[in-house]
Amino acid sequence: MGRIAYILGIETGTDVCSVSLSRDGETAAVKESGGGNDHARTLAVLIDGILKENGIGPEKLGAVAVSGGPGSYTGLRIGVSTAKGLCYGAGIPLISVGSLYSLAAVAIEQQGPFTAGTILCPMIDARRMEVYARLYDHDLRPLSQTGAHIISSDSFAENISEYEKFLIFGSGAAKCREVLANPKVEYLDVRPSASGLVAAAWEKYRAGEFEDAAYFEPFYLKDFVVTASRKKFF
Repeated sequence: MGRIAYILGIETGTDVCSVSLSRDGETAAVKESGGGNDHARTLAVLIDGILKENGIGPEKLGAVAVSGGPGSYTGLRIGVSTAKGLCYGAGIPLISVGSLYSLAAVAIEQQGPFTAGTILCPMIDARRMEVYARLYDHDLRPLSQTGAHIISSDSFAENISEYEKFLIFGSGAAKCREVLANPKVEYLDVRPSASGLVAAAWEKYRAGEFEDAAYFEPFYLKDFVVTASRKKFF
């Protein structure tokens, strides 16, 4: 029997600060803050707590997975910097998972599975009436690129008309409730969580798909640009 692979997950791209510990691709524990923007102080406490409560030292981790964006500039920087520090200190690889993919995975975990004909639209609040969003089908296959959208009554109109159900969730969803009035649109109460990193991180771990800890930077979605290197499923 091979060595057990423990992966620490870090999610800090929104006002939620969350960490997870998985064992061979299965969630073992999750700890998170109640919301707020004190990630610099909270994150270290959560990591220390989840490792101690499960009898795991950093040297026993197989990898650290981090939410790679888009999201809060400060939050992402804190999460990635912490993940890099752990990886350097323990000599383990760094894995990144797209923040919107992770959020969609949490939606399926908490309220799925969903049927064919359903679109998942995870949203992260940006500024004013703007959100970061990406569309996925019920099996988490991407239907669009990650983009910045200014919400209006016409937002996602073509996608809403084409499919049976359009599910909106995440920190940007509140901006849509009064603007997108369509019987096909439903709003789910889904908060970001490091549990959404687990499945994708395990797949990347087994495939050896790691980031360069020295040069990796979060995907901030600045200037509304989506580069070719960001066109992965997660």
